[in-house]
Amino acid sequence: MRIKLKKRLKGYKGEFVLDIDMSVKSGSFVTIFGRSGAGKTTLLKMLAGLLKPDEGFIEVGGEIWYDSSRGIDIPPQKRKVGVVFQDYALFPNMTVEENILYGMEKKDEELLEKLLMLTQLIELRNRKPHSLSGGQKQRVALARAVARKPDILLLDEPLSALDIDMRRKLQKELHKIHRTFSLTTFLISHDFSEVFRLSDRVFVIENGKIIKEGKPDYIFVQERLSGKVKFSGEILQIKKEDVVYIVSVLVGNNIIKVVADPEEIQDLSVGDKVIVASKAFNPFILKSE
Repeated sequence: MRIKLKKRLKGYKGEFVLDIDMSVKSGSFVTIFGRSGAGKTTLLKMLAGLLKPDEGFIEVGGEIWYDSSRGIDIPPQKRKVGVVFQDYALFPNMTVEENILYGMEKKDEELLEKLLMLTQLIELRNRKPHSLSGGQKQRVALARAVARKPDILLLDEPLSALDIDMRRKLQKELHKIHRTFSLTTFLISHDFSEVFRLSDRVFVIENGKIIKEGKPDYIFVQERLSGKVKFSGEILQIKKEDVVYIVSVLVGNNIIKVVADPEEIQDLSVGDKVIVASKAFNPFILKSE
């Protein structure tokens, strides 16, 4: 996927040009990171066809979606894109099942059942949005976006309004959906641990331009853009307590204990070299390479 776009925008410091030039490998999970007003949401809207660039092109799998020099601009409904925003945008008069079916070009009962199962909505299929929690509504929005059978999934801070426990749970479901359907996923997020858990690659945008790109550990640990507290150490013990794990990490002459969920410890073993990073008292473990 090749993206080269320009769009003049107005920010809190005045006018600036969103000038994006990026290549994304098919099947990647990409995070667009940066301060509010940097142009992140505008980029997603241009990819979806909801906003027209001033110039440039978008090429997906050899197909041109937009090219200002050739007058090509495929409309949103013909772009294989699924979009999820913060506000859910569900139809209040439709049930969960009807909302998901609405996202399909052609009714596909097998896909419907698969999505209901993946998002744990089977028992809620006949309920309407007003009776759902925020996390349940977000699951419906996600299932409806995937029901389009998109090549690209665009997520604009979809979990930011949820509490930390629900956010962690939906992160797992989101990652499972990304892998199950082999999607190329673009996420806007300000949650450092979320970026680490989900992303293959991070693009940092500042004043409309990409200033850094790379794996999350390069962007946030080695370059220290996040300002987090971080320690390097060795795992001494992984102990299960109830539904979580306590990971004991030797850092210098001290032992730090970190609470981790089952998914976080899947690739970890006693003796592994790791980095323990913390932002706003939300520690997480990253395996060293």
